Amino acid sequence: MAIKRIVSFLPSATELLYELGAQDLLYGVTHECKFPPDATPKSRVISSAIKSDRLTSQEINEMTCQLLKDGKDIFVLDEENLREANPDMIISQETCAVCAAYTGQVSKAVKILEKKPILISMDPHNLQEIVDSVERLGMMLEKEKRAREIRDSLEKRIQGIRGKSTDKKPKVLAIEWIDPFFTAGHWIPEMIGIAGGINMISKIGEHSRRLSFQEIAHADPDIIIMMPCGFDTRRTVSEYNSTLRENDRWNSLKAVKNKQVYGVDADSFFSKPSIRTIDGLEILAKIIQPHAFQNLKTKEGGFVAI
Repeated sequence: MAIKRIVSFLPSATELLYELGAQDLLYGVTHECKFPPDATPKSRVISSAIKSDRLTSQEINEMTCQLLKDGKDIFVLDEENLREANPDMIISQETCAVCAAYTGQVSKAVKILEKKPILISMDPHNLQEIVDSVERLGMMLEKEKRAREIRDSLEKRIQGIRGKSTDKKPKVLAIEWIDPFFTAGHWIPEMIGIAGGINMISKIGEHSRRLSFQEIAHADPDIIIMMPCGFDTRRTVSEYNSTLRENDRWNSLKAVKNKQVYGVDADSFFSKPSIRTIDGLEILAKIIQPHAFQNLKTKEGGFVAI
């Protein structure tokens, strides 16, 4: 069956549809589908129950935990917009119930729609699976040629980072949430390794989890990278300044004393399993091995030394 109408519950899928040249098939997106900017005016079928722009990290965490504890939805389905979109295909994920619309919203959507759509779940946990998803979706949409071009370009860039070996590998800790601390899991540990660092605490493919200060101190990282899920660089620095800058225990860490703490644009390059994670890989290489990658151009505003 030819796919003519798509609803994306997943921002990274929305990005990929545009890269494949299939944006005219897209009839519904989420509140998080802000890239490329052309996706913003598309009809929204998913919104958030949490107005995170007005809350601190601690408040966001507390509200998220309470909603989950009460069995309530973090995301809200717009039934009217969904019916108008009338999709042949819905693209979703099962990686994280907090980061994007989860199986509950998909089930509701299927019940609402008279014409039952094809359901596609994109659940990459590492870079290879992210790259593979390009070709998979391209085949479904008869965009094989463009998908191969994208995949080849991504793999070339990954190999360009991986190929620059260095003897000295600093210990790197990536933190996905500031208050409370959470590890950065999934594809982040692999990215750190490719970029020339020794990833601390988390493992490739593992879900993020709560992290104690004692674990951070015991890991004794040379470099700390703050990448709060869904935050850009400016918001990350703001949260850091209000939460950690005056914290004596935090300031006793080696990486902090050596001014090796960085904030990155997690929302654009790290939080989502999109093709822009390769931009994130290049940002990590620039941070972790600045001499080896001094001529590498990275996205403007992608990171800042805190």
